[in-house]
Amino acid sequence: MQKPSVAELRPVVHPAGVKDRRSGEHWGGRLYMREISLRVDRHLVNTKVTPNQVTYVMTVVSVLAAPALLVPGLAGALLGVLMAQLYLLFDCVDGELARWKKQYSMAGVYLDRVAAYFLDAAVLLGFGLRAADIWGEGRIDWLWAFLGTLAALGAIMIKAETDLVGVARHQQGLPPVQESAAEPRTSGVALARKAAAALKFHRLILGIEASLLILVLTILDMIRGDLFFTRLGVAVLAAIAVLQTLLHLVSILASSRLR
Repeated sequence: MQKPSVAELRPVVHPAGVKDRRSGEHWGGRLYMREISLRVDRHLVNTKVTPNQVTYVMTVVSVLAAPALLVPGLAGALLGVLMAQLYLLFDCVDGELARWKKQYSMAGVYLDRVAAYFLDAAVLLGFGLRAADIWGEGRIDWLWAFLGTLAALGAIMIKAETDLVGVARHQQGLPPVQESAAEPRTSGVALARKAAAALKFHRLILGIEASLLILVLTILDMIRGDLFFTRLGVAVLAAIAVLQTLLHLVSILASSRLR
């Protein structure tokens, strides 16, 4: 069977609004990965590969980000970026394959979300272990591993806070929340939310962004000759994770999402 062209695939797998979703589309997907995934789709749409199978692979890749980052030096940082980018690729491909084959699955949606949890946690845990210098000849400094774990917990909690809105609304018999309901009802919280959104500092604790940050800090550490920048990065991300967890919770309670 002849493979469909990219032009044939695009209107089906990239329907209007897919790239414009406020919270459902990563900037990397809009910027470059959706074009790469289209080229991968061509080789999969006429095979027996299912969207769920792609999601399973994506989940495994997300977990592998942690051991990848345990490889010392620049090689580990590059492997961490590779795992995060493969995750993003498969995250695009599974949905596109589902649209083309019209194979939709609740389990796939669920596992897709689980993989997102895994990636954020794996990258931040790996970051903390790199800062602890577990491959060094001296004493392992577990403080940095703890801070990496704290950052990972914060990243997971932020996602859980968002997902639990849907759980709470479902248990009350309410429809899914609309994006407009995310706007805080009080001006002070709204201003703080807009400031955070403009600065986008909270994105640093997401797996894809964190992996890129780790690569940059690793290069700086290679120039300096120690782990100063890596450890500084872990401390900053832990602080961001704790602060963002609290601010996100306040933002939800101050919005109309639970009403």
